[in-house]
Amino acid sequence: MISKQANVHAGAKIADDVEVNAFASIYEDVEIGSGTWIGPNAVIMNGARIGKNVQIFPGAVISGDPQDLKFEGEITTAEIGDNTIIREYVTINKGTKANDRTVVGKDCMIMSYVHIAHDCILQDRVIMGSYAALAGEVEVDNWAIVSPGSLVHQFVRIGTHVMIQGGSKVNKDVPPFAMAGREPISFTGINSIGLRRRGFTNETIYAIQEVYRILYQRGLNISDAMEFVEANLPASKERDEVILFVRASKRGIIRGYFDGKSE
Repeated sequence: MISKQANVHAGAKIADDVEVNAFASIYEDVEIGSGTWIGPNAVIMNGARIGKNVQIFPGAVISGDPQDLKFEGEITTAEIGDNTIIREYVTINKGTKANDRTVVGKDCMIMSYVHIAHDCILQDRVIMGSYAALAGEVEVDNWAIVSPGSLVHQFVRIGTHVMIQGGSKVNKDVPPFAMAGREPISFTGINSIGLRRRGFTNETIYAIQEVYRILYQRGLNISDAMEFVEANLPASKERDEVILFVRASKRGIIRGYFDGKSE
């Protein structure tokens, strides 16, 4: 199922049922799992580790060298999980010695012209809209959506079930279950529609909202707000996920947005 017009190195490890279309290029240090489809003119470079049933559309470049002046040719990888779709002209760079790998998880949708830089870690079921870009060492947790045209600063973390508004400039961490948008990037509510679609009950959604009311509307600093949440709200997986995320944030979290002003 490999086109005679494709350029495939004999040393590449490719499952028997992988389809490789005309003018695709696959380098030597590449592994591709069963059921994967490689479109015309896609380029799969050294260090690519591609799972099962992945679709890679024309013009995509997987595991290109990091765009980082500190990269010294170390052996690193770019890993793509099962069932992920990578659309036209996406670029996913391999890792550097900072983390040794770039990862896109399972069941992700990476739309056209997205750029994912070195050492980024995307967990499962992440959606990235066209023309969005992640700088180096960004983390995106399960179920997050980064809408088209968004730009995410180096080292930022985006929490689980987050929704980023299109065209956003994300320079702070975005905690779990939140929606973020406006300029500068700010908290605009919780992602209640997305949560309902994924089976969260109204009771759970209201409990998450209460966490964020305390965080953004009580006039407390972030540390005091998390202490108040921990002391006064019932323990739950969602409550604790927000607390752990906020306390672990290295860049600081996005601010609230009320009455047209950032807090």
